[in-house]
Amino acid sequence: MPNTSDILIDTLIEWKFDVVFGLPGDGINGIMEALRRRQDRIRFVSVRHEQSAAFMACAYAKFTGRLGVCLATSGPGGTNLLTGLYDAKLDQMPVLAITGMQYHDLIETFSQQDVDLTRVFENVAVYNAQVNDAAHMENLANLACRSALSKRGVAHLSIANDVQERMADGGRSRRNRPGHMPSRYFAGKLVPLESDLSRAADLLNAGRKVAILAGRGALEAKEALRETAELLGAPVAKALLGKAVLPDDDPLTTGGIGILGTAPSQEIMQQCDTLLIIGSTFPYIEYYPRPNTAAGIQIDHDPQRIGLRYPVEVGLVGEAGETLRMLNKRLKRKQDRSFLERAQEQTRNWRRELRAMEGDRSSPLKPQAAVAAFGRRIAKKGIVVTDSGQNTELAARHLDLGADHMFAVSGALASMASGLPYAIAAGIAMPDRPVYAVVGDGGFAMQLGEFATAVGYRLPLKLLVIRNDMLNQIAWEQMMFLGNPQFACELPPIDFAAAAEAMGGRGFTVRSFGELDGIMDQAFAVDGPVVIQALVDRYEPLMPPKMPADYARNFRAALPETPGHEKIEEILRNSSVGRKVTDEEPQPPHEAAPDENTGELPGIP
Repeated sequence: MPNTSDILIDTLIEWKFDVVFGLPGDGINGIMEALRRRQDRIRFVSVRHEQSAAFMACAYAKFTGRLGVCLATSGPGGTNLLTGLYDAKLDQMPVLAITGMQYHDLIETFSQQDVDLTRVFENVAVYNAQVNDAAHMENLANLACRSALSKRGVAHLSIANDVQERMADGGRSRRNRPGHMPSRYFAGKLVPLESDLSRAADLLNAGRKVAILAGRGALEAKEALRETAELLGAPVAKALLGKAVLPDDDPLTTGGIGILGTAPSQEIMQQCDTLLIIGSTFPYIEYYPRPNTAAGIQIDHDPQRIGLRYPVEVGLVGEAGETLRMLNKRLKRKQDRSFLERAQEQTRNWRRELRAMEGDRSSPLKPQAAVAAFGRRIAKKGIVVTDSGQNTELAARHLDLGADHMFAVSGALASMASGLPYAIAAGIAMPDRPVYAVVGDGGFAMQLGEFATAVGYRLPLKLLVIRNDMLNQIAWEQMMFLGNPQFACELPPIDFAAAAEAMGGRGFTVRSFGELDGIMDQAFAVDGPVVIQALVDRYEPLMPPKMPADYARNFRAALPETPGHEKIEEILRNSSVGRKVTDEEPQPPHEAAPDENTGELPGIP
C-alpha cells in the first residue's frame, strides 16, 4: 500500500517529470525514500544549496518548456528556495516546490524548524497548499502540477514529516473518490479575435517606420517573427530574455535594448511611428517610444500584461507563433525599406565599435576581449547562460549567438548567483549539448560550492569568470543613478581557478590579451567542467549605449570622490562613450522632441 510520499512521486512520474533538484534533510525523509525506490524512473539531482535547486528548477523549465521541480526540507531548507522561486514567478516559469514541515501535531508549538512555509510562500506561489494525508495528496499533487503549468508560475506543496509516511489506508471522505483526477495537462490554442487582428494589420500596414520589440515569448515563433519583420521592413530590438529569437548577426535585428543594449535599438525606439511588441514586458519604460508618438500593438498570452509598459492601441491575446502567422496573412510587404536600411547601417557601425573594443590589447586586460574570445569558441547547439552584473552587459553585447544556440538569464528578478545553477540545469536537461556560462566574481562566489555539483555530474561546462574583485555594476549604479561615489563594492580576491581544481574540475587564468587565445584553446580542449578566470580591468566602465543627461550629471558629480577616479577618467578620455559623459549634455530617450512642423522624431544621424 502506498504512502503519501509514494503517491507524490508516482504522480510526478505519471506526469512524465523525470528530474527533481534538491537537498536531503530530515524534514523530507519520507519523500527521499520514495525517490530512492524509484530512482530508475525519476532522477534526484543533489545540490549544495537549496537556492540553487530553485534556480535549477526555473532554468530547467526555461530550457525544456516542462515543469521544473525542486525539493527542500522544513524550516531553513524551504526558506532558502525563495530567491529561485521568485525568479520563476517573475519570468513566468512553471515550477513545483515541495517542502517538508514539522510533525503535524507539533506545528505552531515553537518546535525545531517550525516555520509555516505555506504562509511564507503565499506571495510567490500561484497554488499553495499543506497536504493532510495520502488521500489528500492524490488530489493536490495533480492540481499543483496543473496549476503551475496553466498559470505559468510556482506551485507549492508542504507536507508534515509524519504525513509523508502516512499510508493510503482508505481513510478518505465519501466525496473524495480514488482516481477521479487525471495526471495530465489540458492545453488549447489561444488566438486573438479576428477584429483585433484586422485592426493590428491596418495599423502596421499604415506605419511608415515600424519597429519590433521581441522578448522571450517570441522564442517559439522565430520563423514567423522573421517573416513579420521582412514584410514590414521593421528592425527588431531584442529584450535580453529574447536574445536568441534572432541570431545576433541577422540583418533584421539591431541587437539588445536598454542599458545593456545597443545604440541602434535605442534609435529605432525614438524614431518609429509604429511599435509591435511580441512576447515582452521589458521593464525599462525610458527605452520605449514616448507615449503617443507611436501606434502600439502588443502580442502576449496574458491579457494582464498587454499595455503594461506602453499604451498600445491593439492587444492581441494569444501565443506568439500562431498569432504572428495569422497576422502575417494580413500584412502587405512595404516597398519603402529606408527605415530598416538606416537601422542596418547604424547596426553595422555599432558592431564595428564592439569589435574595436574586443581588439583592445591594452593592460590590464579588457573584459570585452575576454568575453569575445570565449564567445568565438562556443560550439554549435551550445547553451549559453549569464549571471547578473557587469557580466550580463558583456554577454549581451559581446557574445554573438547563432540560430541553433539557446540562451537564458535571470530576467525580471535579475538575481546574482543564478548563472552557475542555470548552467547546471542546462547540462542536466540537455546532456548532449555543450554548456557555456559568463559570470562575475561577485555572483560566482555566492554559489561557488555548486561547481562541485557540475564536477560530480561531469557536465560539459565551460565557465568564464570576469574577475575584477569588484561588484562593478553596483559601483557604476551608485555613481550614475544617484550621483554617489562608489562605496563598499571592493571584494576580497578569490583564486577561482584554484578553487575549481580543488573541487575536481580544471581551472585556468588569463591575465593579458596575448594569453587569451592560447589559454582559451587549452581550456576548451578539456572534457568536463572548466573555470576560466579572466583578471580584467576593474575600472572599465559599464555604460548605456547613449548616456542620458541625468546619468551624465550624476556620474560627473560622483567621480571626484570615487576610489581610482584618475584611472576611470583616463579610460573615459580614450572612449567615445566616455567623452560624451564628460564633455556633453546628451538627452535621454524620453526627452527627444518631435519636429515642430512634421511632428516626427529626429532621424537616425
